[in-house]
Amino acid sequence: MPEGDKPNPLELKEQGNQAYRDGDYDKAIAKYTEALSLSDSKDQPVFYKNRAAVYLKIDDFENVIKDCTKCLELSPKDPKALFRRAQAYEAEELYEKAYADARALQVVDPKNKEVQTMLERLHKIIQDKIEETTKTTGKVNQLFEILFDPSQETEKRVTSANNLVALARERAGCDLLIKQGILARVVQMLKSEKNAEIKLACTRAFSEFCKDLDRAKMILTEVGIPWFLDLMNSKDEEQVNATQYVFQTLLNTLAGMNIKKGKKADNALLGENKKEIDSLMVVMMTTITKSTITGRCRDAIIELVLKNVEYDRLNWGDKLIRMGGVEKLLDVASELKEFNYESSIEITENTQMTTAICLSKVYDTQYCDKDRQNFIDIVDEYIRLRLLTPDVESKVRIAVILTTLLLGPLDVGNRFIAREGILEMLLVMANTEEVMQQKVACEALIAAASKKDKCRTIISQGTDILKKLYNSKNDSIRVRALVGLCKLGSMGGTDASMKPFAEGASLKLAEACRRFLVNPSRDKDMRRWACEGLSYLTLDADVKEKFITDTNAIRSMIELAKTGDLNCLYGVVATFVNLCNAYDEQEVIPEMVELAKFAKHHIPEKHDLDDEDFIDKRVRILVEEGAASALVALSKTDSENSRELISRLFNAFCKDQENRGLVVQQGGTKALLDLAASGTKKGKTCAAQALSRIAISINPEVAFPGQRAYEVVRPLLKLLDIECSGLENFEALMGLTNIAGMSESARKRIIKEKGLPLIEHYMFEFHEMIRRAAVQCMTNLCASPDVVKILEGKNDKFKYLFLCTSDEDVEIIKAASGALCMVMSVSPICLKKVFDAKDWEEILEFLLSHKDPEIQYRGTIIVNLLISYDKYIAEKIIDTHCKTALEAIAKIDNPEFVLPKAREYAIDSLKMCSHEWKLIKDPLAPED
Repeated sequence: MPEGDKPNPLELKEQGNQAYRDGDYDKAIAKYTEALSLSDSKDQPVFYKNRAAVYLKIDDFENVIKDCTKCLELSPKDPKALFRRAQAYEAEELYEKAYADARALQVVDPKNKEVQTMLERLHKIIQDKIEETTKTTGKVNQLFEILFDPSQETEKRVTSANNLVALARERAGCDLLIKQGILARVVQMLKSEKNAEIKLACTRAFSEFCKDLDRAKMILTEVGIPWFLDLMNSKDEEQVNATQYVFQTLLNTLAGMNIKKGKKADNALLGENKKEIDSLMVVMMTTITKSTITGRCRDAIIELVLKNVEYDRLNWGDKLIRMGGVEKLLDVASELKEFNYESSIEITENTQMTTAICLSKVYDTQYCDKDRQNFIDIVDEYIRLRLLTPDVESKVRIAVILTTLLLGPLDVGNRFIAREGILEMLLVMANTEEVMQQKVACEALIAAASKKDKCRTIISQGTDILKKLYNSKNDSIRVRALVGLCKLGSMGGTDASMKPFAEGASLKLAEACRRFLVNPSRDKDMRRWACEGLSYLTLDADVKEKFITDTNAIRSMIELAKTGDLNCLYGVVATFVNLCNAYDEQEVIPEMVELAKFAKHHIPEKHDLDDEDFIDKRVRILVEEGAASALVALSKTDSENSRELISRLFNAFCKDQENRGLVVQQGGTKALLDLAASGTKKGKTCAAQALSRIAISINPEVAFPGQRAYEVVRPLLKLLDIECSGLENFEALMGLTNIAGMSESARKRIIKEKGLPLIEHYMFEFHEMIRRAAVQCMTNLCASPDVVKILEGKNDKFKYLFLCTSDEDVEIIKAASGALCMVMSVSPICLKKVFDAKDWEEILEFLLSHKDPEIQYRGTIIVNLLISYDKYIAEKIIDTHCKTALEAIAKIDNPEFVLPKAREYAIDSLKMCSHEWKLIKDPLAPED
């Protein structure tokens, strides 16, 4: 196109039409959109309805309705626009609107049989809805009579409350409940309601009401945020979780996002509903430091903040910092259960970890150095003001804050530990006789010993203090001192040549941790500290091998993890990671080793007990003892680093085919789907690879029941990326092959998630195994009419599939020829495309004369389909050496060389050419 010339809208329309026929829907939408921007109003109706056709193909019904409506505004009574909008309305369950469009279309096009069928179908649905609404009205009236009458039996009221949730999930039921004034009545009732089950059910009903934008806004206006906070201010875990879900549903609806499904916030909705979203955040942040709320409620609020603070969610970081949110979080972080003042706030065993993760998330939202420095300055000022008061409580609070920072935004925590006098203050506190000071100082020193420079300082100045504390009569001090010694003793990591303590010290420390772990008289806090000690010591291969044989210790650790206590998360998960060697190991390049030796640098040594055989044995023991169920309980954490470690473990468990069934039995698939949806890039990749391994070995309908079989498609497709390893590509393709073989719904999901181009890309892969897996996956996808339509388009996709039947790999030939059999049997267009290949004759002869009976059988089917189609094609085939091959197959009556079915197809093809098309004499007829 000459420079300066504008594209022609009609040419763009034709390009869009071609892209639509080729199945390239993104390109088609782009072309129609460009045509619309350049066209006059008289040409726009056709572009709108064409674009609506594309949206209909990808199930984007909302945009179908929008485009058809715009078309009808410009061109009333347009038949195609009416029909497509009726289809979209029906898909969206807006049956009355669909019926109205279908009736209007019938007037315009009375002979249209499709419209008549649609009208009959919609008429029945609407009649059924009217009947259902009548029934629903009766149910609502009955529900109101029982639920809001305190004199009724409690059991009946509980049943009615649960029925309320069921009705709220239905669109008609929800609308009717709102019209009947359910909101005000529930709010009034819950002010005095004592029954926990009724309160819980009513709360869950609110989460259903909030899934519609208009209703969500109405609920915020009529009910108000403080009322929901009062509802969440409970010690009942289920009640707190249910109310937290109401808040998250409100935020999801207002922002048009879905965190669970990985759907990001809609910028337009964020702008429209900014006032409501910001109000929710401000009220929650104002509440977290109130002494009147329960610890569970406080944790739930902090979790809501950390889930939504990120840039691609609600982007609360800057606003939260400006309103003093960091200081409020530090107030929570400085709290201890031992503080029994009137002003003290209640915390749980998970509060410190949850606050640490939240602070880390807020810090991560500060992308530039200036903003990060501002965050650090706020923390610095907070700590400076508290150090001005040199009493014990202030020092204790500072120590607790430092521990929290070292568990969360590590960069910030390390900065403050490095400040002059801070480490010395902690060592002095650890060396006092006061239990509280010893306890918090030990915890801070343990957290601080994450870097080797800090470890050296603590080893030189603090080892004797920790040894002294280990001899304390107070077990809580002893176990913390033990963990400190364990962490210092593991400074060498997996390097077998580096041991900071004397030989055998690690085994002795591990035995001390074990005694705390398996002793039933020890409380959960003691056991979780013991786990943390072992998480450092199990970097030593000798400790790994001794620990893995200790069934009681492993079972105790798994039972502790199943409680879901986030404080034990790191200890348990890190120990399992070490046992399974599920961490990244630096590649050892022999030339670099020689260079390091020459330069007299230290060279890490791998222990003999970390060979593959030992690792596989340890993994197998953990899986058999139920470690996967422990990971399921811990996977609910919001810490992305912890989620990555859990994903690595699941992937290590699933590496061995024998372990995969146990992982599924222990609930691993549901957790893996969640892990694959959110977290670090490496974590999501590991979770997706574990899912692909399960999909390879176990029937997907069993491993992923219900909707999970469709949910697993997206993470597997994420592995079809150039940045993923060849093994990850291969396993993803194998898993997708099995899923594509499940049902048409599964195949449609793969196509909808734009998996077809990704799979086709790997059909050109150089690596034989990957190419084979891609062709096999495409074979199963060819059972879908949608894929057949794409192959029928003006492209070379079918031609390449045909060329794959001449590959050197037997399995690729089998898969490709099987795909041809399926497609050619239903598509005359594709059948004719065989002759687009220059070497079609040689390929058909190759298939018919192949030594593998299965391939030869498929070849006879392909040739039979061609010959049966019409006389012209039959003549082309029979004039080649294919005739000789068919005659040879027809005469061989030996199943070892020719399958009976292949012989039948060969005979049928020859008879077709002789009897039907009269092209040859019957070669099988007896001679005169």
